[in-house]
Amino acid sequence: MNMRRTLKKRGGAAIAIAAVGALALTACATADSGEGETLTYVFAIDDDPRGMNAQFVRVPEASMFSAQMLEPLIFMSSDYELTPGLAESWELSDDGLELVFTLREGVTWHDGEPFTAEDVKFNFEEIDPVSSYSWSIESVLESIEIEGDTEVTLSLSEPFGPLLEAISQHYMLPQHIYEGTEYITNDANMAPIGTGPMMFESYSSGEEVTLLKNPDYWGGEIAVDRAVFPIMGDANSRAEALFSGEIDQGIVPFSQRPRVEEDPNTVFLEETAHPQVVSLGFNALGESLQDAAVRQAVYAAFDRENISDDVLQGLGEPARTFFPEALGWANSPNVDLLEQFPHDVDAINQALDDAGFPRGDNGERFTLDIRYSTARPDTAAIAEVAQSKLAEVGIGLNLMGSAGAVFAEAVFTDSDFDLVLIPNTSGADPSLALANWYACNEEKLPSANPSQLCDDQIDAAVDAAAATSNVDERSEAFAAMSERAAEVMIYAPLVWFNGTFPSANTTRWDGQTEKPVDTSRVPWTSLTPKA
Repeated sequence: MNMRRTLKKRGGAAIAIAAVGALALTACATADSGEGETLTYVFAIDDDPRGMNAQFVRVPEASMFSAQMLEPLIFMSSDYELTPGLAESWELSDDGLELVFTLREGVTWHDGEPFTAEDVKFNFEEIDPVSSYSWSIESVLESIEIEGDTEVTLSLSEPFGPLLEAISQHYMLPQHIYEGTEYITNDANMAPIGTGPMMFESYSSGEEVTLLKNPDYWGGEIAVDRAVFPIMGDANSRAEALFSGEIDQGIVPFSQRPRVEEDPNTVFLEETAHPQVVSLGFNALGESLQDAAVRQAVYAAFDRENISDDVLQGLGEPARTFFPEALGWANSPNVDLLEQFPHDVDAINQALDDAGFPRGDNGERFTLDIRYSTARPDTAAIAEVAQSKLAEVGIGLNLMGSAGAVFAEAVFTDSDFDLVLIPNTSGADPSLALANWYACNEEKLPSANPSQLCDDQIDAAVDAAAATSNVDERSEAFAAMSERAAEVMIYAPLVWFNGTFPSANTTRWDGQTEKPVDTSRVPWTSLTPKA
C-alpha cells in the first residue's frame, strides 16, 4: 500500500495597528466590568488569513481559525493525547479494519441545525477525498455505515497506521452547507459554520477578524463574549502591544523571549502546538551535491549547537534524531545526528577533499545557493550564520531569501536551489507529516521531499509504517527510515524550535496557560476575567 497521495489583498495595516490601542481599551474595560458588559479577548495576527477552513487550505492561520470554530471527531493535544471530540467514544478492531464511532447527542451547528451521523458520512465520502492534506484514508475506506442516530462504522480494506491521528486532523463540515456546492470555493470556507466554541462574525481585510462565543457550545460555558484578531503585520508593534496589555495574545519575535520571561504580566504559551523544527533540505541533483558524502559534510558544517544557543538565543534544541522527543517511539536508537555528523571543521574539510572537491585558488571548493523564507526571522538568521560556517570549509553560500509564494515555487516546482531551510511542525503522526519530507515526491507536491531523489529503502519503510496499526511494527519501520535517511542525507532536522509559539499577557484573563484539548485552540472554557 502507498498512502502517499497525490481573498483578499492586504491593506490598511497601519490603520489596524493604530486602532488596536482603542480596541484594547474597550477590551480592558469590559474584561473588568460587571454583569451585562461584553467581555472581549484580543489575539493579534500577522497577516490577512488566506483561509479559515483547514480542510482546503493548509496554512497556519487556516488551522488556527479552524481550531476555534470547527471540530474533529477526536481531539489531539499538543502532547499527542487523544480525547473525545464530536465522537464521545470509538472502538478500533484488533485487525485495524473496523472503526466504530459513537457520536455526541444534542450537538448543533452554529446556525442551529443538528450535527448528525449523516454529516460524518458526508465528510468521509465527499470532503476527505478533496481536502488539502497530503494524505487521505479514501484509498483504504471500503464503506461507511450508519446505525441509529449516533453510531458510524468505517470499514477499511487494509490497516492504516495513523488512522485515529488522521481523523483527529479532519474538521467536520456541515452537509447542509456544502452539499451540492463547489466545496473548495464555498463561501463558508471564509465564514465557517462549525460546532466549536467560537462562531464567525466578520472579517475586514487588513484590519481584523471577529468571532463571537457559541452560546450553545456542548463543551462548557465560555466567559469570552467576543474575540477580536487585529491584523498587525509589524512584529515589533505586536510585541509592544503585548507588553503594554493592549492585546491578550500574539506571536512576538523570538528575540523578545527574554523580555517575555522577565515581565511578570507575560507568559510564553508552550502547549499550543506540536513540536516545531527547522530542517535543512538538499537538491540531490545539484552539481556539487550528488554525492551523499558531500551532503553529509555540508550538513555537519551547520553548527547546530551554535544555531540553538546563539542564533536562536537558547530557544532551540540541536536535533539528534529525525523525530522529536514527543514522538520518541518512532526514533532509532542507532541514530544520533550530533555524534554522527559533528561540527568538526578538520573532519569536514578532509571529507570534502576525499570527495574530490579541493579548494581553488580563491580558497573555495564550490558555491551553493540557499533558499529561505523572508517571513521567518529564524531561518534568515540561520542562513546568515551558515554563510560564515560554510566558508570555514571552503564552501561559498549565496543567500536567497524570498517571500512565501516565490519561495515555494523555486523550491517545490522549479527545484531552483542547492540548500533550503524549511520550518515545519512535527504534525499529528510521522506518517502524516515528517515522513513526507523523505519519501519519493516525483510529482513535486508542495510541503514534501524537494530533493529530486527517490530512495527505495526509505519508501519501503514509510509505506510499512503506514500499513499497520501495530505500534511496535511502526516503530521498527520508522527506525529503518531514520537510519537510511542519515545515510542518503537529503533532508534532516537542524534544531527543534518553539520560538514561534504565541505569548500572552495575563493582566485581564486567567486560564490562558491551560493546555487546550486541541492544538492551536485557545482554551476558551478555561478563560475567566480577572476582577
